[in-house]
Amino acid sequence: MTNAIPIAIYVDADACPVKDEVYRVAGRHGLHVFVVANSFLNLPREPWIERVTVPGSFDAADDWIAERVGRGAIVVTADIPLADRCIKAGAEVIGPTGKPFTEASIGMALATRDMMEDLRAMGTVQGGPKPFSQKDRSVFLQALDLAIQRLKRAGFGA
Repeated sequence: MTNAIPIAIYVDADACPVKDEVYRVAGRHGLHVFVVANSFLNLPREPWIERVTVPGSFDAADDWIAERVGRGAIVVTADIPLADRCIKAGAEVIGPTGKPFTEASIGMALATRDMMEDLRAMGTVQGGPKPFSQKDRSVFLQALDLAIQRLKRAGFGA
């Protein structure tokens, strides 16, 4: 019997394209998943998948996640300010394309986000990110599995 802090996965779910992949990997590792959204989402009926519907402001889901994560948590989000908050709390953070957000990379990600927001506001840049691909899905699966293995090696449990 282990006294290790359990690994939990928090999914910023409103626009997350890899929820099914998270469920599959979490099920294989026996991990609890919190699926956090501003509106009701249909989820698989598994005891280890917990739906969290947060009413209120646009950032309510982000706030719910950021207030609960810490070491031993994995957060799946494309929201860079949320990623920053979660990294500061000690969580592992992965974007849906498999790109990990780290202490070393989050500053540049925030700066790029802000610059792109300004360019879009001026009309210089239009559109959003490139379409989500099968390669992104594959890279995400690898990144999630690596994050879980890294936490297990660090003494966190299932």
